[in-house]
Amino acid sequence: MSQSPSVTTGRRLPRALSPFRHSAYRRLGLALFFSLIMSGLWMVAMVWEVIRIDGGARDLSLVTMCAAIGTIVPALAAGVVADRVPQKIILLGVEAAHVTLFATAAFLGISGQTQLWHLAVIAFLGGAAMAFYYPAYSAWLPALVPPEELLAVNGFEGMLRPSLQQAAGPALAGVVIGVASPGAAMALAALSGLIGLVALGTVPLTPVRRQPAEASDVARVHPIRTMFTDIAEGFRYFLVTPWLLATLLFASLMILVMMGPLEVLIPFLIKDRLGGGAGDHALVLAGFGIGGALGSLVMASRRLPRRYLTVMILLWGFGSLPFVAMAYATAVWQIIAAATVLGALFSAPMVIWGTLLQRRVPPHLLGRVSSLDFFVSISLMPVSMALAGPVADLIGLRATFIAAGVLPALFAVAAILLARLPRDELANPLDVTEAAEEETASDGDEASVPRAEDVACEAGQECFAGASDS
Repeated sequence: MSQSPSVTTGRRLPRALSPFRHSAYRRLGLALFFSLIMSGLWMVAMVWEVIRIDGGARDLSLVTMCAAIGTIVPALAAGVVADRVPQKIILLGVEAAHVTLFATAAFLGISGQTQLWHLAVIAFLGGAAMAFYYPAYSAWLPALVPPEELLAVNGFEGMLRPSLQQAAGPALAGVVIGVASPGAAMALAALSGLIGLVALGTVPLTPVRRQPAEASDVARVHPIRTMFTDIAEGFRYFLVTPWLLATLLFASLMILVMMGPLEVLIPFLIKDRLGGGAGDHALVLAGFGIGGALGSLVMASRRLPRRYLTVMILLWGFGSLPFVAMAYATAVWQIIAAATVLGALFSAPMVIWGTLLQRRVPPHLLGRVSSLDFFVSISLMPVSMALAGPVADLIGLRATFIAAGVLPALFAVAAILLARLPRDELANPLDVTEAAEEETASDGDEASVPRAEDVACEAGQECFAGASDS
């Protein structure tokens, strides 16, 4: 295998930062940084623009609902596109769409022409663009970094996303709105997205990881029929792959019972039981985000567990137990502490899950499987939020939180036993390449790693002459 001197280093980086040895990922990381700042700015600016035009809670719900519908509608088709079109092209299109939409919203806001339907349409189109982002991004990463570094990539990004999208971006938006206006914050979001778009353009273009016969069948079959055929192929793989089926079914049930209490009921728990206010709720959300960042960073700094399926599902299942602590909390600080633990134990297995998809799903199906995962996750969140209030009225707030903490643990044990996941993970070890990589690196002071495009070439795939990692 050919080696690349451009990624040689005389001192080993910490495991969580090892992907930054590759210039392609450094450029992608820079693009991701500005993209997340853009998203954080937009989320807050959109809310305050609704308020600026005298909109109320119902109007804000309408705009957010349009964004959710826009994300759900094309989600499955987005996976088909991610498996057939170079992922860099897709991401460039998504980011260009966001920059255009947010710049339009900024112009309307600064000129005082914004109407509610403007924001609803922009939110819908922005959500539709985002539906194409996740499957394309997930399918592209394995082409840019070696398999043994995917855990570090997913962990680092798991730390970066809440830090920028839920903390730094909104905080910056608050400052800009306070000094100027929501329209100015939207303009800054568009500028941040434009910088990210330029950075994304410098990442090497990599070929779609499909066999030549698969890649050429679009020319021979009607594109609509091809899309439904591809979606059906993704569903068939999902149904006949026990570890994937069991994990997604478990995750669906977990999201159904926990997202409603997390997003809808915690404010009422703080207000009605503990006498807290909006500031206390913000601290709880901050605790959840900080815990998530720390959990992701810790997981990124370790090797992939040998029993990766068991560890992942048990972390998710028993990681919901802090809801029980919330049910019996007598002070706000206890809610904050429980939310921090919850965030850590929720985000850490997400790092394993993203790595697992990228390592075990065949490359030509990765976009579709990622979009299916995305579709399941986002489609059940509003259902959980809609049910949370009626369930709490029926059985009580404390009982609802106890159920949210205990039921995922029962679901986790059932998934592990019924799908025989321990036998599957031992038959399909994923820690071998990591161990070999560590042994190779320890043999000398310098360690060189293969370029992503070299790996693709050795697998017999087409290589783009311009996809240089130097």
